[in-house]
Amino acid sequence: MRNPYDVLGVAKGASEAEIKKAYRKLAKDFHPDRNKNDVKAKDRFAEANSAYEILGDAEKRKQFDRGEIDAEGKPRATGFEGFGGFGGGRGGNFDFENMARAQRGGGMGGGMGEDIFSHIFGEAFRAGGAGPGGQRQAAKGDDVAAELAVTLEQVASEEKLRLALPTGREVDVVIPRGVIDGQTIRLRGLGQSGGMRGEPGDALLTIRIRPHPRFTIEGADLRTTVDVPLEDAVLGGTIRVPTLTGAVEMKIPAMTSSGRTFRLRGKGLPKKDGTRGDLFATTAIVLPEGEDAALTDFAQGRRATKAA
Repeated sequence: MRNPYDVLGVAKGASEAEIKKAYRKLAKDFHPDRNKNDVKAKDRFAEANSAYEILGDAEKRKQFDRGEIDAEGKPRATGFEGFGGFGGGRGGNFDFENMARAQRGGGMGGGMGEDIFSHIFGEAFRAGGAGPGGQRQAAKGDDVAAELAVTLEQVASEEKLRLALPTGREVDVVIPRGVIDGQTIRLRGLGQSGGMRGEPGDALLTIRIRPHPRFTIEGADLRTTVDVPLEDAVLGGTIRVPTLTGAVEMKIPAMTSSGRTFRLRGKGLPKKDGTRGDLFATTAIVLPEGEDAALTDFAQGRRATKAA
């Protein structure tokens, strides 16, 4: 796995928005649905997804930058200190040369040296990538691609949804915090079978957020337009503003014009850190329906005053 910064083509100091933009472009260009016969595109898509799993998560990104995890998100080895008492407790140094000599001379009898090397480096050490007994391990099963269309309400509530995969298997999927439209989530082990000995592939699940009639998305923030009666715009008052979790009341000051925007904190979408974005409500003044003699007289009087 390449360095995730190189995969997404961003600098180490890139902002969250820059990382998200780079990921979305790669995911769009190399999505399996657009490149059904391109194996390299499938690999690039999976690589971009894995990179975003690291850099798109603030905590994982910090761990990677500190060298605590590798490009696959796995903890990095910190050495062999204290392994089995080797090194006699003096710095924990492992004497590979003496072990190799002992193995060649039978000083560690019964293949013990080989077994210890196998424990350290994995069974692949025994046969140059082969499994136990020199038999090459079975290939991993193929990945499968799936899509899940969700509503903003489902994203806001982090709802658990039932999903049917192309393999015929049904699984429950919890919409993750901070998900964006077009993001692909790797569901490990839910792809095609790898046979008797191989590992199963993964399911690459692309999230599609359905358009909403009232709200538009800006990262974790939402925007909406709210109607304000003329009398409330002039005199001030309390109006009701729709949110994804139900309408709330918001006070507006006197002489509020159309196009003025108010922030409702915490009424946006969930973020990865557990906080929520905000809702920005923009006012639109609504005139009374039908004839309104008093309003007409008032407007005519103001026009006459200005003309005088």
